Amino acid sequence: PLMGQIASELADEIIVTSDNPRSEEPSEIAAEIVSGIKIETAKSKVLLDRADAIHFAVNRAQSGDSILIAGKGHETYQEIGNEQRPFDDVKVAKEALLERVRTSL
Repeated sequence: PLMGQIASELADEIIVTSDNPRSEEPSEIAAEIVSGIKIETAKSKVLLDRADAIHFAVNRAQSGDSILIAGKGHETYQEIGNEQRPFDDVKVAKEALLERVRTSL
């Protein structure tokens, strides 16, 4: 709940997504984060697929907006169950930005 609370104090819009759920249910983790969001101060959306969430954020952003993609840092994988699946926030964000530029031309 604390992550959701802090995000709602600092952001206009919050997109909650999956990080490294390991053996936990991603929807339960998201629900816990959402429970801390103050709905009167921030809009929120849950997109459990991390790539979808990044693409959504990039496509929603307007001139002057900032996007914070939190959680993965330098990691280039997601831990799901007992597996490490390749995933790179920077790569996905760059792809989303390039796609947005291409479709706006």
